[in-house]
Parts: sequence; structure tokens; C-alpha cells
Amino acid sequence: MTKSILLVGVGGQGTILASKLLTIGLMEAGFDVKMSEIHGMSQRGGSVSSQVRYGEKVESPVIELGGADILISFEKMEALRYLNFLKPDGKVVVNDYELNSMPILSGKAEYPLNAVEVLKSKAKTTVIDAAYEAEKIGNSKVMNIILLGTIIKAMGLEEIDWVKILKDNIKPNLVDINIKALETGKNLV
Repeated sequence: MTKSILLVGVGGQGTILASKLLTIGLMEAGFDVKMSEIHGMSQRGGSVSSQVRYGEKVESPVIELGGADILISFEKMEALRYLNFLKPDGKVVVNDYELNSMPILSGKAEYPLNAVEVLKSKAKTTVIDAAYEAEKIGNSKVMNIILLGTIIKAMGLEEIDWVKILKDNIKPNLVDINIKALETGKNLV
């Protein structure tokens, strides 16, 4: 059976790196994996989404509306934007974090004040504060790896050698803090 993971965020949050590490881990575990990315002006704070599908045989990298088993959102408003991709019994893990997008910064839109409450009313939602957790372990840039840890735990993928994957794909001087971040994320769900 194919599983579908939708990762969403704002450009610069590390959404794509988390997706690539997830894909590498799933492939090393022997799954057929398809991944697609959408960079919506990602370098300018635009919306970014990455779709990762895995299983015995995956036909398409694209997650259809109502097809995601889990939605991992690096930013609250992005979770609302992509909520319609979630299966009726799907799960949401949302980072309690706000990054104003271009329409908000330019005054063309307003940030929703009750994003978390709306998410909780529509889906089984776990709210984490990855920014706080990242600061606690000493580097705000590891929020994405904390969120990767939540995916690993929520999807039951702990048997994969994630430490090896981090060592093989992260700069050597950043491996230890990323391992801490991954463990932190796994413990949050």
C-alpha cells in the first residue's frame, strides 16, 4: 500500500532538504519512492511543498486532493493552505510558527489569527514548537530536522538508519546537532 507524505512551508525553512533526506531513507529501506517539489518563489518567502510517496510500487509522485496520509507543515498558514490534500483520517503535524508571506507583507492578505484552532477542528492535529525546540538544542536552523523526526515517528519509520543518512548528507560539523534535532522531533509526537 502506498503512503503519501505532504511537507509544506515557506522558502528558506528547509522543507526540501527534509524531503530529500526522507526520500533517501525510504529508498535505502527498500521502498519504491517518488518525490515531487513545488518551489513557489521559495527564495522570496513563497509557498513550498514537497510530496513524498512510498510503498512497494508507486505509480505517481503526485498526491491528489484528499490523498495525503500526513501533512507536515513548517508554518501554520501553509497547513491551512494545503489541508484539502489530507485524507479524511489523515494526521497533521504543524509547527506553531508564523512567517509572513509576500501577500501579507504587501498588505494584500491578513494572517489568520486562529490557524491552529481551525486545523484542530478539521483534522487530528499535533502542534509542536520546533523553533523553541531548536533554540533549546542550540541552533535555530535545525527546525526542519526536528520536523523530519516527527514524520519518522508518526509514520513508524524508526527502523531506518537515520543517523547514517544524516552523516552521509549533512556537513560533518553539523551532524551531531542534527542527530539531536532528529531525536527531539521523534519525541514530540
